[in-house]
Amino acid sequence: MELTAGKKRGLQQISDENNIIIATAMDQRGSLGKMIRSYNESISYAEGLQQFKAGVSEVLGNSSSSLLLDPEYGWEATEKLSKDIGLIMAYEKTGYDANEKGRLPNLVDEWSVQDLVNEGVSALKLLIYYDHNEEEKFNRIKKTLIKRVGDECKQNDLLFILEPVSYSAKGLDAKSPEFAKDKPAIIEYFMEEFSKEAYSIDLLKVEVPVAIYHIEGYDHHEKYSPVFTKEQAAELYLKCSELSKVPFIYLSGGVTNEQFIETLYFARDSNAKFSGVLCGRATWKDGIRIFAEEGAESFHDWLKSDGMDNLKKVTEATKAAATSWTYFTDKA
Repeated sequence: MELTAGKKRGLQQISDENNIIIATAMDQRGSLGKMIRSYNESISYAEGLQQFKAGVSEVLGNSSSSLLLDPEYGWEATEKLSKDIGLIMAYEKTGYDANEKGRLPNLVDEWSVQDLVNEGVSALKLLIYYDHNEEEKFNRIKKTLIKRVGDECKQNDLLFILEPVSYSAKGLDAKSPEFAKDKPAIIEYFMEEFSKEAYSIDLLKVEVPVAIYHIEGYDHHEKYSPVFTKEQAAELYLKCSELSKVPFIYLSGGVTNEQFIETLYFARDSNAKFSGVLCGRATWKDGIRIFAEEGAESFHDWLKSDGMDNLKKVTEATKAAATSWTYFTDKA
């Protein structure tokens, strides 16, 4: 794949010196706000999000290669971020309308790509919930939106990151063994379809095809049962990797820090050529209760100790397991 000057600069800004992406995700809104208020209802939704994001930005963001924020509650957090840390901005509103079929996305109301470029962001991220077995009319809407955002990024020479997140159009639970059997085909579709030039995507942020807790031989915490052998799962990791024509990074997907680290090493041993991570909850989720119940200062202390320890473990595993994004960009 070929990169324009602006898109290549964006990739370099969000990566480390070895062209590996070790990014912290802090664009959570609805789910994070609910978790904070579940511990302390006296904290307002907006204030809680802004303070939490600022703390993560100051401690974890400045120890990452880049930080993902949202333009709705994240601008205050950017003030805590060093200028040499890449800034990725989310372009979608949080969640989706649960009363409507198809999990259709919406873009943030008050920001265009041009506005975000003027604020100095390094890259834009768009999350889309997608099942290739969903009704075609819904998937056509989503594909059209991706192309529009891709064109907007192309016009402004801004790095475009797509985050397609799998779900079951049949209504299966996302962590059920039944959906685990369907999921690899969805991830394979993501890698192949969204690598196409029509979408103007420069980097994919994706789930692994098989969660570590669905692989034989790993700790399933009694909640999950193995669905694939190690050999079967490794084949799926490799197949998804080989289908992609653009660099891709893994999201943590709500697993624990330990599980995510195991996932990264499993991907390496499967010869998957991922170029880094965009990791959120696996590093900071355990600090939510402390923030809500004990306050911002105690949360800051937790971030500097436990939070940093979590990030260091992810960083070490990513550096050991990931492949430079030049693996894709240098290909003819």
